[in-house]
Amino acid sequence: MQARSALFDLYGDHLRPRGGRAPVAALVKLLAPLGIAPPAVRTAVSRMVRQGWLEPTRLASGPGYSITPKAARRLDEAASRIYRTGRVTWDGRFDLLVLDAPSARRDRQRLAANLRYLGYGTLDEQTWVATRPAEDVDLLLSEAGVRFERFSAAHAAGTPGAMGLVRRAWDLAEIGRAYEEFVTEQRTLLTGVTARSGDEEAYAARFRLVHAWRTFLFRDPQLPPALLPERWPGIAAASFFDRHAARLRPAADRYVEQCLDGGHRLARQKGRQT
Repeated sequence: MQARSALFDLYGDHLRPRGGRAPVAALVKLLAPLGIAPPAVRTAVSRMVRQGWLEPTRLASGPGYSITPKAARRLDEAASRIYRTGRVTWDGRFDLLVLDAPSARRDRQRLAANLRYLGYGTLDEQTWVATRPAEDVDLLLSEAGVRFERFSAAHAAGTPGAMGLVRRAWDLAEIGRAYEEFVTEQRTLLTGVTARSGDEEAYAARFRLVHAWRTFLFRDPQLPPALLPERWPGIAAASFFDRHAARLRPAADRYVEQCLDGGHRLARQKGRQT
């Protein structure tokens, strides 16, 4: 698990509901159960500051970092997809992008990852399609310096034609297998985490569960039901995730509060000493 990716999960799943800020010491302590060393945490924080996701802030317990408005928008949007709180609808139209791909391979890879995150699939290197327009796509392409044209289109062959287009843009069989593997792997990891487990163990298990589930934000565009295959494995996987994420939430929350409160206690002690 990379420190930067883990920080996104930490802020999105635990710190965003608590004001979106935390002291450095708490960040280090909260990522320690995931096997992430303090230097890696500090390096990742510095990188996220440079990229505009975090900003330094002074807290009662010492120096810390808070999310920027840009990060808040991204985390809120990610949370709605992770927990699937928004209803997936479709008006029968596709959002179609035709762009001039960057010449550098690394830039093309970065752009492709960002477009997939926003729910776009590729018909070829220049043509991308989504079942619903993403609010941030114009800004993303403009910031990347990519020339593009954007269209709203309906398939002339109706739903059958749309289903064929979807299968060109996304490998649904591969995504379905990934969902089945997710359930198999996580069931093995979660079997030993029970009501008798400690809060730290439950927190770490839930963190890894959410982290693994979050990868589907880059793989599954969450297509409308009308365009999905029958017995779509993503439905059973979502039910599995929801059940265990809810089961482990109370213990995970207690551990987070314990780590954050440690900084508050230290600040109070310093205050009494001065």
